[in-house]
Amino acid sequence: MLKNSRTALITGSAKGLGVQIAHELASRGIRIAINYRSSDKEAQDLRDTLTAQYKADVLLVKGDVSNPDDASHIVNTVISRWNSLDILILNAGPYIKERKKLTEYSIEEWHMMINGNLSSAFYLCRSAIPHMRENKWGRIITIGFEKAMSAPGWAYRSAFAAAKVGLVSLTRTISLEEAEYGITANMVCPGDIIGDAKQKKISDVHGMYDPDNPVGRPGTGEDIARAISFFCMESSDFITGSVLEVTGGKDVLNKYRQVREQ
Repeated sequence: MLKNSRTALITGSAKGLGVQIAHELASRGIRIAINYRSSDKEAQDLRDTLTAQYKADVLLVKGDVSNPDDASHIVNTVISRWNSLDILILNAGPYIKERKKLTEYSIEEWHMMINGNLSSAFYLCRSAIPHMRENKWGRIITIGFEKAMSAPGWAYRSAFAAAKVGLVSLTRTISLEEAEYGITANMVCPGDIIGDAKQKKISDVHGMYDPDNPVGRPGTGEDIARAISFFCMESSDFITGSVLEVTGGKDVLNKYRQVREQ
């Protein structure tokens, strides 16, 4: 269970995976701070939906988490509103869809990927953790990618992969440093959930078939949101430093194929 008095900040939550994460936590009575950078209409629509559907207490916080001043402002705005920030979900993170080798990335693109996916976590945690320490309770959830824990090479995704693998280490380090304060830190690694599937519920894909996935259906944003919600629960205090892959078994299938090929 989650206490109704808990407050969650979800970065990059006006679109994509953040939408279902917000729905899942709001359905449990959690106050929701929706962070976004430029998606004003989507953020307002999500706030209205959460308010109408769950009677949720929702705050919109505009800002770029890759900017240290904005990150600090976002955290302070949430605490000023509710005098509370219990759950920090680091969902925001840029991704370049174009396939590029390392030498084809511009300096600006590299900095955008590293700052947006890794440095932003430092900025936000640095601001949020002292408040969590005072309350002797906190949940920090980061988002990775399939196999991130094993630090794999990922052709044409060098900047994104480097940032997320670094985030694995940062997440696990935080779990060690902050355990004495009742703060846990875990990572959820989605499988192939792309396009509008990120904002879908599990019921939306009933009857759909994915031949490449062992469970036989596509993944959805709700699959990821439920895993995140589990890490946020009061009784999940013994689970920290974990990296959970939510892939429908695709990660297991890939490992099985690798063993057979040896």
